[in-house]
Amino acid sequence: MEVEREWKRYERQLGLIGKHGQKKLKRAKVFIAGAGGLGTAVLTYLAAAGIGKIEIVDKDSVHLSNLNRQILFSEKDVGKEKAWAAVKKLRSLNPHIELKAKTEDLLLTCLYERVSSFDVLVDALDNFSARYILNRASLHQGIPLIHGAVRGFYGQITTVLPGKTACLRCLFPGSPDLVQPSVLGPVCGLVGCLQATEVIKLILGLGSLLENRLLLYDGLRGTSEEVEVQRRPDCQDCGGPAFFMGNSRT
Repeated sequence: MEVEREWKRYERQLGLIGKHGQKKLKRAKVFIAGAGGLGTAVLTYLAAAGIGKIEIVDKDSVHLSNLNRQILFSEKDVGKEKAWAAVKKLRSLNPHIELKAKTEDLLLTCLYERVSSFDVLVDALDNFSARYILNRASLHQGIPLIHGAVRGFYGQITTVLPGKTACLRCLFPGSPDLVQPSVLGPVCGLVGCLQATEVIKLILGLGSLLENRLLLYDGLRGTSEEVEVQRRPDCQDCGGPAFFMGNSRT
């Protein structure tokens, strides 16, 4: 009875991916760095889709000013650790998946071995210092990385396939972080949903990923455009064999 109930939950997507595809999602392991505006959107849709194992890493606690864009949280969560608050909400959304929370600072964590068992890494962070660490972990372990970022009314997303595409450092050799950005909630939701879609496509082997393409969204104009990107031979993260050690798992 419980198994039938679980299949019923995914009825509307089984017509697209079939039971075989749903079983692939069930076996998948996704590592999500950040449980903020992007992360809560990614987490909501991946959990709802039935990703079998999700690990969330975020060192921060919920603040009242987060609630305009971090859709998993409510005023009752203010002061709680984001990762654990997210797990609690997601377990009520889908009790059939495995969820883990870590309240760690990626700047102080050795990620290379930590992420080795995952199929996909998701960059839902808000600063490039931590993003570069996640980028290097992706390259060293050969694990695809789905990058997303937002600022104001604007957002961007790309998919990094180690050894095949430009990495995050190729696109942004120096950190563009200046000040804590102002962000419109729906833009976070839109980019987070696109990231979740890329994760599912990658796991299922469907469609075309954002390989060597940076998708840019302009919320003020209601438009999007793609910028072609390529690996930089002088990239300090992926430009030489001393840095690239993994094999892409796609």
